[in-house]
Amino acid sequence: MMFCIYYSYAQKGVDFTYNIISEYNKQLKKFPNIEIVNAINDSIIQESIDIIYNKNNKRPLHLDAYCFKTKERLPALILIHGGGWKSGDKSMLKPLAQTICRNGYQCFAIEYQLSDEAKYPQSIDNILEAIAFLKNDVKKFKIDTLKIGILGCSSGGQMASLIGTKYSHTIQAIVNLDGILAFHHPESKEGILASEWLGGTYEEKPEIWEDASALSHVSKNTPPILFINSQFERFHAGRDNMIQILNQYTIYNQVKQIENSPHTFWLFHPWFNETALYITQFLDKILKSNP
Repeated sequence: MMFCIYYSYAQKGVDFTYNIISEYNKQLKKFPNIEIVNAINDSIIQESIDIIYNKNNKRPLHLDAYCFKTKERLPALILIHGGGWKSGDKSMLKPLAQTICRNGYQCFAIEYQLSDEAKYPQSIDNILEAIAFLKNDVKKFKIDTLKIGILGCSSGGQMASLIGTKYSHTIQAIVNLDGILAFHHPESKEGILASEWLGGTYEEKPEIWEDASALSHVSKNTPPILFINSQFERFHAGRDNMIQILNQYTIYNQVKQIENSPHTFWLFHPWFNETALYITQFLDKILKSNP
């Protein structure tokens, strides 16, 4: 089996214990037919890797741009990798960003400070800074600043949903791939990793645990949201509560479930194409249907 793996260069403070190879090896025994998704070679996509968007931290922070070659401004999608707020890398989302880009979106995978480097809300601030950086150079990136979606996977899904609800004025669509919506919740099993990111346990920092939960910030201004979930309930803690509120405000939402898959279904075949189709159909409806 042939596959391509892409990593940003190793940086001080970045934990690479969660990556495509480690996750592939983890899931192979249960899913023997699993395949890592290859990157795409398509001339319509202009790639710019490791663009510095922030020089003010202990180390520069980067983003990867996958831009559809065009003279027009197109909808944009911000992609946030997972890894328990502690590990992972933006390059893990390269195939997904490329696939969505081919459908007429400017896609940007964002690097942010992990929990060993900084505590909440610093990584959220990083992503907001990246969005501001992109908006400040629409001529280069060909972005329609009124049509920006945010997508996240696992802990990245939690972060994307939080940004989309708490800072709804910056985002017009949310895509959550198996990310929790509430930290302190009957369905949630968050513990050590969440505590490391949030700076303490729920008993020590209850206000922060609530503030970091997207469910705490749902309002009439929350943008439409797509939930794509595995069968594991713990990874969508708070989702059904959020949907109840969204429905009260008549805010469009969808739930798609990827059956018989690992939690990290977006990284692998045979689930990747289905996942990408759900995402592009949703984004087309929200970001391309309206004038």
